Amino acid sequence: MSKSGKNALSMKILAECSTSKARNAVVTLPHANVDTPVFMPVGTQGTLKGLVPDQLRELDCKIMLSNTYHLGHRPGPDLLDKAGGLHKFMNWDRALLTDSGGFQMVSLLKLAEITEEGVKFQSPHDGSEMLLTPEHSMEIQNSIGADIMMQLDDVVHSSVSGPRLEEAMYSILTPFFPCQKEDFWQMVKLSTDLLPKDKPRYLMGVGFAVDLVVCVALGCDMFDCVFPTRTARFGCALVKTGQLNLKNKSFATDYSPIDAHCTCVTCQTYTRAYLHTLLSNTEPAACNIITVHNVAYQLSLMKSIRESILEDKFPDFVRQFFKDMYPKGDYPSWTTDALSSVGISLS
Repeated sequence: MSKSGKNALSMKILAECSTSKARNAVVTLPHANVDTPVFMPVGTQGTLKGLVPDQLRELDCKIMLSNTYHLGHRPGPDLLDKAGGLHKFMNWDRALLTDSGGFQMVSLLKLAEITEEGVKFQSPHDGSEMLLTPEHSMEIQNSIGADIMMQLDDVVHSSVSGPRLEEAMYSILTPFFPCQKEDFWQMVKLSTDLLPKDKPRYLMGVGFAVDLVVCVALGCDMFDCVFPTRTARFGCALVKTGQLNLKNKSFATDYSPIDAHCTCVTCQTYTRAYLHTLLSNTEPAACNIITVHNVAYQLSLMKSIRESILEDKFPDFVRQFFKDMYPKGDYPSWTTDALSSVGISLS
């Protein structure tokens, strides 16, 4: 609750798809008003790899994600407190969401020991130990000063079964990571059926364009993933037909932009041939240039989704998106099943 007596966090639904569960809303946060559905780029340690905050502002990014576990190690809560929080430390005047550190219980399992008290991590940087408890997670997130904070949950991989899975299920709001997409979409739909309608529905770790479009149809509002930045570091650019691997020799004499219809500074300035040359010479600048485009692609995709919901044309948008992505009509069966469950046919 803010000093004025008004809620610091609120959500107002602006429009709902008349066919599916997609909706357009605005989430009011201390540092920004965020339009949803929204994709949040991941700046694990206070920055997106390959970008600076000014570039994110130029892309009109309103919210980004940072990681409690990593920031708890470096620079640590003491330094963040002295800096006045992560917003001031990284010169970011828009919204921040922090995860709880729970995902590292899966991704860094070899460095973690899970006890009743919490999770004991060994730092991958200097070998020091951190005991991450629900209380300590919130302390770190308060030092960060995030607009949205996540509580620490007991996270298990979908391959886990037996007593360990049962133990996790009795913990609060256990996130579950399905491996098969057929299970995935059904769990997403079930969750959005049960979650409050007047609260944002946040689907963690989802960033493939197809997944974003389908999960918006299933009723999700917020997404994050390292995919657009990580794939840029491998030389891959996101386009409406999928990805372009700019390391391929076929781009060596291609003087067109990544996407002729994209308005980002990368597409307005550089050619595929130039980027291919940078990648061939392992120039670090290539990471920055391609990352700018990939983040722009994700943000533009979400903006188009929002506009289609406002105009009540979301099913038409979905059909065109899939025609562009799969021109042969070979749609993955899980996508047709998922979309059909909310009234959208791709035929």
